[in-house]
Amino acid sequence: MKILVGISNVPDTTAKIAFTDNNTKFNKAGVQFIINPYDEWFALVRALELKEAKGAGSVTVIHVGPLENEAMIRKALAIGADDAVRIDAEPADAFFVAEQIAAYAKDKGFDLILVGKETIDYNSSLVGGMLAEMLSLPYVSLASKLDVNGNVATAECEMDSGTSILEVQLPAVMSCMKGMSEARIPNMRGIMAARTKPLVVVPVSNPSILTSVESYTQTEGRKAVKMIDPNNMDELVALLHNEAKVI
Repeated sequence: MKILVGISNVPDTTAKIAFTDNNTKFNKAGVQFIINPYDEWFALVRALELKEAKGAGSVTVIHVGPLENEAMIRKALAIGADDAVRIDAEPADAFFVAEQIAAYAKDKGFDLILVGKETIDYNSSLVGGMLAEMLSLPYVSLASKLDVNGNVATAECEMDSGTSILEVQLPAVMSCMKGMSEARIPNMRGIMAARTKPLVVVPVSNPSILTSVESYTQTEGRKAVKMIDPNNMDELVALLHNEAKVI
Protein backbone atom coordinates (compact mmCIF):
# COMPACT_ATOMS: atom_id res chain seq x y z
CA MET A 1 0.00 0.00 0.00
CA LYS A 2 1.32 3.40 -1.02
CA ILE A 3 0.45 6.20 1.40
CA LEU A 4 1.05 9.92 0.94
CA VAL A 5 1.05 12.20 3.98
CA GLY A 6 0.87 15.97 3.76
CA ILE A 7 2.90 17.84 6.38
CA SER A 8 2.90 21.55 7.21
CA ASN A 9 5.40 23.85 8.87
CA VAL A 10 3.87 25.84 11.76
CA PRO A 11 5.12 28.07 14.59
CA ASP A 12 5.63 26.36 17.93
CA THR A 13 2.72 27.09 20.26
CA THR A 14 5.07 28.92 22.66
CA ALA A 15 6.33 31.31 19.94
CA LYS A 16 5.79 35.03 20.34
CA ILE A 17 3.70 36.20 17.40
CA ALA A 18 4.39 39.50 15.65
CA PHE A 19 3.75 41.04 12.23
CA THR A 20 5.66 43.30 9.87
CA ASP A 21 5.01 45.45 6.76
CA ASN A 22 2.05 47.27 8.27
CA ASN A 23 0.67 44.02 9.76
CA THR A 24 0.48 42.23 6.41
CA LYS A 25 3.25 39.65 6.96
CA PHE A 26 4.05 37.22 9.74
CA ASN A 27 7.41 37.99 11.36
CA LYS A 28 9.43 34.74 11.34
CA ALA A 29 12.42 36.23 13.16
CA GLY A 30 13.27 34.18 16.24
CA VAL A 31 10.31 31.83 15.78
CA GLN A 32 10.78 28.08 16.27
CA PHE A 33 8.89 26.07 13.64
CA ILE A 34 7.66 22.49 14.02
CA ILE A 35 5.71 19.90 12.02
CA ASN A 36 2.02 20.60 12.40
CA PRO A 37 1.00 18.25 15.28
CA TYR A 38 -2.13 16.95 13.53
CA ASP A 39 0.03 16.00 10.52
CA GLU A 40 2.82 14.44 12.57
CA TRP A 41 1.13 12.75 15.51
CA PHE A 42 -1.96 11.45 13.77
CA ALA A 43 -1.62 11.38 9.95
CA LEU A 44 2.04 10.37 9.68
CA VAL A 45 2.18 7.99 12.62
CA ARG A 46 -1.03 6.21 11.59
CA ALA A 47 0.35 5.83 8.06
CA LEU A 48 3.47 4.19 9.51
CA GLU A 49 1.35 1.90 11.69
CA LEU A 50 -0.68 0.77 8.68
CA LYS A 51 2.48 0.04 6.72
CA GLU A 52 3.98 -1.89 9.63
CA ALA A 53 0.78 -3.91 10.07
CA LYS A 54 0.85 -4.90 6.40
CA GLY A 55 4.56 -5.66 6.49
CA ALA A 56 4.96 -3.91 3.14
CA GLY A 57 4.25 -0.68 1.34
CA SER A 58 5.63 2.82 1.54
CA VAL A 59 4.95 6.12 3.26
CA THR A 60 5.85 9.33 1.44
CA VAL A 61 5.61 12.75 3.06
CA ILE A 62 4.93 15.81 0.94
CA HIS A 63 5.40 19.46 1.88
CA VAL A 64 4.81 22.74 0.08
CA GLY A 65 7.49 25.15 1.23
CA PRO A 66 10.96 26.67 0.76
CA LEU A 67 14.42 25.15 1.23
CA GLU A 68 14.62 26.32 4.84
CA ASN A 69 11.88 23.82 5.78
CA GLU A 70 13.89 20.74 4.84
CA ALA A 71 15.07 20.19 8.42
CA MET A 72 11.43 19.74 9.38
CA ILE A 73 10.95 17.29 6.51
CA ARG A 74 14.02 15.32 7.67
CA LYS A 75 12.33 14.92 11.06
CA ALA A 76 9.39 13.22 9.34
CA LEU A 77 11.87 10.90 7.65
CA ALA A 78 13.52 10.21 11.01
CA ILE A 79 10.14 9.25 12.48
CA GLY A 80 9.86 6.58 9.79
CA ALA A 81 8.69 7.92 6.41
CA ASP A 82 10.42 6.21 3.49
CA ASP A 83 10.91 9.26 1.29
CA ALA A 84 9.84 12.86 0.94
CA VAL A 85 8.78 15.42 -1.63
CA ARG A 86 9.17 19.18 -1.26
CA ILE A 87 7.27 21.38 -3.66
CA ASP A 88 9.50 24.43 -3.99
CA ALA A 89 7.09 27.29 -3.28
CA GLU A 90 5.83 29.48 -0.47
CA PRO A 91 2.35 28.22 0.45
CA ALA A 92 0.05 31.10 -0.48
CA ASP A 93 -3.20 29.63 0.86
CA ALA A 94 -5.03 26.32 1.36
CA PHE A 95 -6.14 26.12 -2.28
CA PHE A 96 -2.56 26.64 -3.45
CA VAL A 97 -1.29 23.85 -1.17
CA ALA A 98 -4.02 21.41 -2.23
CA GLU A 99 -3.48 22.27 -5.89
CA GLN A 100 0.26 21.57 -5.71
CA ILE A 101 -0.13 18.29 -3.84
CA ALA A 102 -2.82 17.18 -6.29
CA ALA A 103 -0.60 18.01 -9.27
CA TYR A 104 2.13 15.78 -7.86
CA ALA A 105 -0.09 12.93 -6.66
CA LYS A 106 -2.47 12.58 -9.61
CA ASP A 107 -0.42 9.97 -11.49
CA LYS A 108 1.60 8.38 -8.68
CA GLY A 109 -0.84 5.61 -7.74
CA PHE A 110 -1.22 6.39 -4.03
CA ASP A 111 -3.78 4.18 -2.28
CA LEU A 112 -4.35 6.56 0.61
CA ILE A 113 -3.64 10.25 1.21
CA LEU A 114 -3.65 11.48 4.81
CA VAL A 115 -3.51 15.03 6.17
CA GLY A 116 -4.02 16.50 9.61
CA LYS A 117 -7.50 17.86 10.30
CA GLU A 118 -6.10 21.42 10.34
CA THR A 119 -2.95 23.43 10.95
CA ILE A 120 -2.54 24.99 14.37
CA ASP A 121 -1.73 28.42 12.93
CA TYR A 122 -4.69 28.98 10.55
CA ASN A 123 -7.11 26.26 11.75
CA SER A 124 -8.92 26.32 8.41
CA SER A 125 -9.37 22.55 7.85
CA LEU A 126 -9.57 23.10 4.08
CA VAL A 127 -6.73 21.24 2.37
CA GLY A 128 -8.10 17.70 2.71
CA GLY A 129 -11.46 18.40 1.13
CA MET A 130 -9.99 20.50 -1.66
CA LEU A 131 -7.38 17.84 -2.40
CA ALA A 132 -10.00 15.08 -2.62
CA GLU A 133 -12.10 17.16 -5.03
CA MET A 134 -9.11 17.96 -7.24
CA LEU A 135 -8.21 14.26 -7.45
CA SER A 136 -11.85 13.12 -7.78
CA LEU A 137 -11.42 10.84 -4.76
CA PRO A 138 -13.75 10.10 -1.83
CA TYR A 139 -13.04 12.13 1.30
CA VAL A 140 -13.48 11.38 5.00
CA SER A 141 -12.94 14.28 7.39
CA LEU A 142 -12.09 14.34 11.09
CA ALA A 143 -11.26 10.64 11.36
CA SER A 144 -10.18 9.56 14.85
CA LYS A 145 -9.62 5.89 13.96
CA LEU A 146 -8.60 4.21 10.71
CA ASP A 147 -8.18 0.60 9.61
CA VAL A 148 -7.61 -0.82 6.14
CA ASN A 149 -8.68 -4.24 4.93
CA GLY A 150 -7.84 -4.92 1.31
CA ASN A 151 -9.07 -1.96 -0.70
CA VAL A 152 -11.59 -0.84 1.92
CA ALA A 153 -10.79 1.70 4.64
CA THR A 154 -12.94 1.91 7.76
CA ALA A 155 -12.86 5.22 9.61
CA GLU A 156 -14.41 6.34 12.86
CA CYS A 157 -15.38 10.00 12.97
CA GLU A 158 -16.47 12.11 15.92
CA MET A 159 -19.74 14.03 15.52
CA ASP A 160 -21.64 16.45 17.77
CA SER A 161 -24.28 13.80 18.37
CA GLY A 162 -21.96 10.80 18.68
CA THR A 163 -19.67 8.72 16.46
CA SER A 164 -20.06 7.63 12.85
CA ILE A 165 -18.32 4.65 11.25
CA LEU A 166 -17.67 4.96 7.53
CA GLU A 167 -16.37 2.55 4.92
CA VAL A 168 -14.75 3.89 1.77
CA GLN A 169 -13.14 2.29 -1.25
CA LEU A 170 -9.48 3.12 -1.82
CA PRO A 171 -7.92 5.26 -3.12
CA ALA A 172 -9.24 7.97 -0.81
CA VAL A 173 -8.26 11.09 1.12
CA MET A 174 -8.72 11.48 4.89
CA SER A 175 -8.07 14.17 7.47
CA CYS A 176 -6.89 12.89 10.85
CA MET A 177 -7.54 14.12 14.38
CA LYS A 178 -6.80 13.15 17.96
CA GLY A 179 -7.31 9.47 18.72
CA MET A 180 -5.85 8.22 15.44
CA SER A 181 -2.48 7.30 17.01
CA GLU A 182 0.12 8.31 19.57
CA ALA A 183 3.11 10.57 18.94
CA ARG A 184 6.48 9.00 18.11
CA ILE A 185 9.87 10.38 19.02
CA PRO A 186 12.66 9.81 16.47
CA ASN A 187 15.40 7.51 17.77
CA MET A 188 19.07 7.74 16.87
CA ARG A 189 18.80 5.05 14.21
CA GLY A 190 15.93 6.92 12.56
CA ILE A 191 17.81 10.22 12.70
CA MET A 192 20.88 8.70 11.06
CA ALA A 193 18.80 6.95 8.38
CA ALA A 194 16.93 10.17 7.57
CA ARG A 195 20.13 11.73 6.25
CA THR A 196 20.24 9.34 3.31
CA LYS A 197 16.54 8.89 2.55
CA PRO A 198 15.36 10.43 -0.74
CA LEU A 199 14.04 13.99 -0.63
CA VAL A 200 12.87 15.08 -4.07
CA VAL A 201 12.37 18.76 -4.87
CA VAL A 202 9.57 19.47 -7.35
CA PRO A 203 8.99 22.84 -9.04
CA VAL A 204 5.69 24.62 -8.55
CA SER A 205 3.01 23.59 -11.06
CA ASN A 206 0.72 26.25 -12.63
CA PRO A 207 -0.05 27.96 -9.33
CA SER A 208 -3.38 29.62 -8.57
CA ILE A 209 -3.26 32.29 -5.88
CA LEU A 210 -6.84 33.17 -5.03
CA THR A 211 -6.46 35.04 -1.75
CA SER A 212 -4.34 37.83 -0.28
CA VAL A 213 -3.77 39.11 3.23
CA GLU A 214 -5.16 42.55 3.99
CA SER A 215 -3.83 42.63 7.54
CA TYR A 216 -3.31 40.61 10.70
CA THR A 217 -4.58 41.71 14.12
CA GLN A 218 -3.20 40.60 17.46
CA THR A 219 -5.65 39.19 19.98
CA GLU A 220 -6.30 41.32 23.05
CA GLY A 221 -4.71 38.79 25.35
CA ARG A 222 -5.77 38.02 28.87
CA LYS A 223 -7.60 40.62 30.88
CA ALA A 224 -7.60 41.16 34.62
CA VAL A 225 -10.15 39.10 36.54
CA LYS A 226 -12.80 40.95 38.53
CA MET A 227 -13.68 39.30 41.80
CA ILE A 228 -17.29 39.72 42.92
CA ASP A 229 -18.75 38.88 46.30
CA PRO A 230 -21.03 35.85 45.84
CA ASN A 231 -23.72 37.65 47.77
CA ASN A 232 -23.67 40.68 45.45
CA MET A 233 -25.77 39.34 42.60
CA ASP A 234 -26.80 42.81 41.43
CA GLU A 235 -23.18 43.79 40.71
CA LEU A 236 -22.61 40.56 38.76
CA VAL A 237 -25.70 41.11 36.63
CA ALA A 238 -24.72 44.73 35.98
CA LEU A 239 -21.21 43.75 34.84
CA LEU A 240 -22.49 40.99 32.59
CA HIS A 241 -24.97 43.39 31.05
CA ASN A 242 -22.93 46.60 30.77
CA GLU A 243 -19.31 45.43 30.34
CA ALA A 244 -19.34 41.87 29.03
CA LYS A 245 -22.59 42.51 27.15
CA VAL A 246 -23.57 38.87 27.27
CA ILE A 247 -27.04 39.42 28.72
